[in-house]
Amino acid sequence: MGIPRLRAYSGPAILSYGFRPFFFLGALHAGLSVMLWLPMYAGELDAHSAFVPVDWHVHEMLFGYLPAIATGFLLTAIPNWTGRLPVQGPPLLALVILWIAGRAAVFFSANIGWEAAAVIDVAFLLAVTAAAAREIVVGRNWRNLKVLLPLAVLACANGAFHVEAHLQGTSDISRRLGIAAAIILISLIGGRIIPSFTRNWLVRENPGRLPAPFDRFDVASIAISVAALGTWTVIPDSSTSGLLMAAAATCQAWRLSRWAGERTIRDPLVLVLHAAYAFVPVGLALVAASIFFPNAVPAAAGFHALGAGAIGSMTLAVMARATLGHTGRELKAGRGTSFVFAAILLAGSLRTLGAFVPDDGVIHLAGAAWVAAFAGFILVYGTALMRPKAR
Repeated sequence: MGIPRLRAYSGPAILSYGFRPFFFLGALHAGLSVMLWLPMYAGELDAHSAFVPVDWHVHEMLFGYLPAIATGFLLTAIPNWTGRLPVQGPPLLALVILWIAGRAAVFFSANIGWEAAAVIDVAFLLAVTAAAAREIVVGRNWRNLKVLLPLAVLACANGAFHVEAHLQGTSDISRRLGIAAAIILISLIGGRIIPSFTRNWLVRENPGRLPAPFDRFDVASIAISVAALGTWTVIPDSSTSGLLMAAAATCQAWRLSRWAGERTIRDPLVLVLHAAYAFVPVGLALVAASIFFPNAVPAAAGFHALGAGAIGSMTLAVMARATLGHTGRELKAGRGTSFVFAAILLAGSLRTLGAFVPDDGVIHLAGAAWVAAFAGFILVYGTALMRPKAR
């Protein structure tokens, strides 16, 4: 007999699989956080956080939203990798509560103290990393342990963020380390799923050139990106960082070109993955340009291309596809899904452009597009996340 995919479970459908609560709550948090951030940015709203407003915004995107989506993805993918049963019911609820507690602790950290907020907040990523590592090790799925390394780095960056913000009044190294961990995670997971989904669609719908298989060039591209992002984290203004970032951008752009994305234009579910990943080489290139030409290219441009662009659009693309697939629905992007994809790509592009434009109007437009994307996701997929799998 095969290994059962689920235990006997009669509780709420939203706790039947990890992607359900974390995709829903992550999307809700992403939209609400930016809705709060915009009046904070304009000086019209005071936060109860020990972080200055810009640090609260950066933190909740890197260490609030992203870990929720990464957790939903991993808790759904790991059973497929290992053949083990998924986390569901009370254990899943405990993780959800821990994540919510972290968000509340950070928002009210000025009231409860930064130390308590840090402990509560960091506990979630540590718990998820430990739980995922246990499942992979027990399942003897050794090759996927590497996926947990960026997650562990993200947990360390989160702890460092709290300490650095307390000691210096603002974050610096830790926010770059968080971005670095996120981009490597995207590089690893994106490098697996984008060519795979593209190949499957092309074989079925558009025979011809297929994505190149994973080879030494992919390994070299990831290694150069790790070196570039690591150097940039520690010495962001050095020419060494700039050269490595330029090399990483070139490798990542060439890597993306090998996946035949231009042949998937008829399927938004596949095409959006390529468009989202394109923010990685663009962001790396902008970081390199900001180092060599600081008067022409602001540092914020590369930071937001990697953040709002790569992280925002890639996670939302994966959330939509995973939700359709794991709730028994057809893998097809309707009008609502296409709107969500267009909105998040627009948000990433506008936020990157906003770094060059002194008018705050572009930033507010980017925020509006971001909120529209995640509100759209909840409207389109919220019911599917709440209900049992369609038969």
